[in-house]
Amino acid sequence: MTTKIVSKAVGRYIRTSPSKVRRVLDQIRNKDYFESILILTFMPYKSSRIILEILKSAAANAENNSGLSKKDLIISKAYADKGPILKRFRPRAQGRGYRIKKATSHIFIEVSEKN
Repeated sequence: MTTKIVSKAVGRYIRTSPSKVRRVLDQIRNKDYFESILILTFMPYKSSRIILEILKSAAANAENNSGLSKKDLIISKAYADKGPILKRFRPRAQGRGYRIKKATSHIFIEVSEKN
């Protein structure tokens, strides 16, 4: 039984909601590294630029720490968890305050070599 070499990168406290990040991560999961770079470059979402940065970091970790080539990488795991929520108040009519919840997320990307 052989073990796969895995490298990962984590982006924590990213100021976007996990559901918005997950819709982008679903597009690149189990894809080739260069194919996912191409997909993320042309996606119109704000979170795609953040995910692209984390993906490049995971590939650099694989290249420098594990000695893998970028052409042999595949995205094995990609998921987003909920981070702490920033609570803010907006003034409303008659002295009331309206709570605004600003979501944050933690993004995890794991790359491994192709079979």
